[in-house]
Amino acid sequence: MYKQIFLLMKLIFLIFISFSSFLHAEKIRDLTSIQGIRDNQLIGYGLIVGLDGTGDQSTQIPFTNQSLSNMLSQLGISISKNTNMHLKNVAAVIVTANLPPFGHTGEQIDVVVSSMGNAKSLKGGMLLMTPLKGADNKIYAIAQGNVFVSDKYNNKNQRQFMHNNQVNSGKIHNGAIIEREINTNFGKQKTINLQLNKENFGIAQRISDMINVKYPDTATPIDAKTVQLNTSPNNDIQVHMLSNIQDIDVTLPEQEAKVVVNTRTGSVVINKSVKLRSCVISNSDMSIIIDNIQNEKSNLNLFQSLNINNNFKKNQNNRDYVDNLSLDKDDLNNIVNALNAIGTKTDELMSLLQLMQSAGCLHAKLEVI
Repeated sequence: MYKQIFLLMKLIFLIFISFSSFLHAEKIRDLTSIQGIRDNQLIGYGLIVGLDGTGDQSTQIPFTNQSLSNMLSQLGISISKNTNMHLKNVAAVIVTANLPPFGHTGEQIDVVVSSMGNAKSLKGGMLLMTPLKGADNKIYAIAQGNVFVSDKYNNKNQRQFMHNNQVNSGKIHNGAIIEREINTNFGKQKTINLQLNKENFGIAQRISDMINVKYPDTATPIDAKTVQLNTSPNNDIQVHMLSNIQDIDVTLPEQEAKVVVNTRTGSVVINKSVKLRSCVISNSDMSIIIDNIQNEKSNLNLFQSLNINNNFKKNQNNRDYVDNLSLDKDDLNNIVNALNAIGTKTDELMSLLQLMQSAGCLHAKLEVI
């Protein structure tokens, strides 16, 4: 009798959780990764040949000629040390790649090549055989192949083309062959740790609860970023368990209010949890008054005024745009757009956001990258 009641309660709980997950949920595989199962970085030094006069200037980059001489000597071609090779179609490059966690011998992986010297462009070049090593200085892959460089050429403005296109680095699709595998401890231990992509005690607890519904007494939240699974040291059992666990839906709490500013590009990313309070922003160049009132026509919350006086910015179109703008007080994106409309620089915008946060009118975590 008690067993039937327990099963009925468990079924009701599962139905409730499934319904809640349907409203707003993400799968565990999108929220976590498995500890110890990761990519490993590889690096190597190589030469690219076949460039159309855009390679290293050998008189200024001596290691390019030295590398070429060493390579030719390994092929049985000797060159006198006093020989001055003035080559323009060779470039010294650093080659990088990521070795996947379960990569097997013979598989191909992508590689990225980046110029070390003063080569003007790597377009049209071919990377010669280059060993790629790991942190333990062992060779794990061999790279070779034709380099692909973006070729969005602009005949009207070659300088603009060179500025907008990174021609000193390129990519080789499937350009390296794995020669050595990395041993993992998967299937050999009694525990598996799931690492959350971002630390959050609430999500860690919810993941643990949902796993224990399907596999009772299996999951334990260790901290804000780790959920430990108790299992048997067997590959088949662990693969089957993880395949089921990763498909479990987990309801998420409201996301943390955050504003991310990229100081290099001037980009600002704002999530929907960010809230604002009324405030006044003023400095020597401008003054902004943010206040919440009722609009008589639409009954929407709008800015009462957004007055900007700027003696240094002469663009009348931008000023008209700002003066006539009606914005929702809870939308920080509108404030950022208004500031950008009058030509506010990235450092000025960052300073204003920091002041708003310090004054208590910006309720969000401010992150600068």
